[in-house]
Amino acid sequence: QVQLVESGGGLVEVGDSLRLSCAASGRDFTQIGMAWFRQAPGADRELVAATTYFGNTVYYTDSVKGRFFIARDNNRNMLYLSMNNLKPEDTGVYYCAARVGAITATTSDISYWGQGTQVTVSS
Repeated sequence: QVQLVESGGGLVEVGDSLRLSCAASGRDFTQIGMAWFRQAPGADRELVAATTYFGNTVYYTDSVKGRFFIARDNNRNMLYLSMNNLKPEDTGVYYCAARVGAITATTSDISYWGQGTQVTVSS
């Protein structure tokens, strides 16, 4: 059974940094695309950043480019999201996600979800 377990969220102030972690287990993650989505209150879940297995293809939504960085450690089955210069609009629940092949922005395409970790940026 596949499990994705996020950690690292919290309450921070504008301009602070956080690093989210996602521990993956339960299957071979070769050829598995992984990503971070987030969901703000009252909003749809949106794709924030995604990476292929070897990290040779990386995607960022425009609002986080230059501030967020996605990375994965395939030896440890870990996915990370380093978030810098955080803004109030970054507030939301951040979800680790995975699927066979490339990640798409369509949530129904995702095979596996974590339970989410809350990030709150106070102004």
